[in-house]
Formats: sequence, structure tokens, C-alpha cells
Amino acid sequence: MLKIAILGCENSHADAFIELIRGGRYTDVEVVGVYSDEAEACERMKKNFGVYCAATPDEFVGRVDGIMITARDGRNHYKYAAPYIPSGIPMFIDKPITSDVDEAVLLVNELNRHGCRFTGGSSCPNAPEIRALAERVRAGELVRVYGGFLRAPVSMKNAYGGFWFYAQHLTEVMMKIFGYFPTSAKAYVNGCVTTVVARYPEYDVTLQFVDGNYTYYASVSAEGGVESFVYPVSSAIYAYEMDEYHELLVSGEQKKDSREFVAPVFFMDAVKRSIDSGLEEKVAEVVL
Repeated sequence: MLKIAILGCENSHADAFIELIRGGRYTDVEVVGVYSDEAEACERMKKNFGVYCAATPDEFVGRVDGIMITARDGRNHYKYAAPYIPSGIPMFIDKPITSDVDEAVLLVNELNRHGCRFTGGSSCPNAPEIRALAERVRAGELVRVYGGFLRAPVSMKNAYGGFWFYAQHLTEVMMKIFGYFPTSAKAYVNGCVTTVVARYPEYDVTLQFVDGNYTYYASVSAEGGVESFVYPVSSAIYAYEMDEYHELLVSGEQKKDSREFVAPVFFMDAVKRSIDSGLEEKVAEVVL
């Protein structure tokens, strides 16, 4: 039996993963415990699922085959991962990977140095509609892409890092479709809407971060026309993530590229700088 622990269980992601495991989808996986800096989150998990609540995030070192880090605040992700990295166990790290460019580089370099295979990030690119559209773009079916327009929710004021808390969802959907390495970002804040122009070498993509509205929309403009749709974010996205992590636990095969894994942090950093400065800001090159 593969034993895992979940660190940072404040949000619905941790619930979804436990429900998938307890539902019989992964009969060789056991959740041995959880941890959160928020005591009430641990108590809720204990009440709802009967899981053990650890007193410290490093309590499972040497006792588990893998960890899933699902803290709401990305500033906790490296802190939670660090004690487990020397053991080389596989990790799932939720969005945002971190809330700091230098820390993201440090995290991935340490994971690679110790042979830790990893996966994670936003669940939204796993929506079947987004995966299908991204595949069509990569396959060249949409001839001469002109750019696109994407929309998703954001939360600008919260206790979990402000803009960083939710922004990776839309960021990673963009990267799944158009590529992981845009060159710059220019943000325009107007009430509850933050519009961002992401510049790629071949085209621009417009992102609409909407505070308080949970509509997800994607559109690609190409020479032959426009592909556009509203897409649902359902429980299937968590199953896709858990399937990938399960495969990592069982086979050791890692699908995530290190530079692509941290690229959202670099783009979100440029967006945040643009929000603060009002200027177009360069996305730093991902160097590991």
C-alpha cells in the first residue's frame, strides 16, 4: 500500500483527492494523515474523513511514500516540501507552485537534485475542452494563430497572497494553449476586472481576470476563424490530476518539464509588477 500525506488541507482540493482515493479509484493508495497551519481546517478533515491530523508539517518524514501539498497560500509550499526533499519521494504541489520567482527556482532545483519526481499546478488546464483545444493548436490544425481571449475568476483581496492565490488557473490555461514562455505582460485594472495583455513573439493573448465571477471562457483567433466556448470546471479535473500523481507514485514517470512547471510563477510575477507599476513588464527568463 502506498502511503501519502496531504499538507495544507484548507481548500476543496484536499477534499476532492481524499474522496477519489476513498472512492476506490486508487486501491493501492492510503492517506495516512493531513496537516494545516489552520487548526480548524485539520479539525474539519478529521470530522469529515476521520484522518489523522499532524501537529507539524514535517511529522510524516520517513513514514510516507509521497506527499500532496495543497495549501491555499503558495508561500507555504516550499516550507512544507523542504523536509521531504532529501528523501526523494514523489510530490504533488498545487497552485500557485510558490509566490516568489527565486523560491520557485530553488524549489525545483532542489527537487531535481534529490531525484524527487513532481507534478501539480492548476487543475483548470485539465478541463477536457482545454486539453482538446491545446492539442489542436499544437498540431497546427488552427492555421496561423492570431492570438486569443481567455477569462477566469481571480481573488485580489484574501489572506492567501492576494492576486497569487487564484491567478495560476487562468495563467496555466493560457500556457497550455499558447505556450509557456510569453515575453511580457501589461495589466489594466478597472474595478473588479484586471485585463492583461500577454505578449508572445508571434501574437498577443488577452486575459480577463474577473473578481467574484466564476465563468471560465476560452477563445483562439486564427486565420480560418475563431474557436470559442465557455467550459465547465468539474470534478473530472481532479481525477486527471490524481491519475497523473498516481502514475508518478507507481511508475516514477514524470510528465512535467521543470521550466514549464515554474513558468506560471514567472508570468504572474510580471503581471503583479505591471499591476503595481502600470507599465508593461518583461517576463523574466526561466533559468534553472
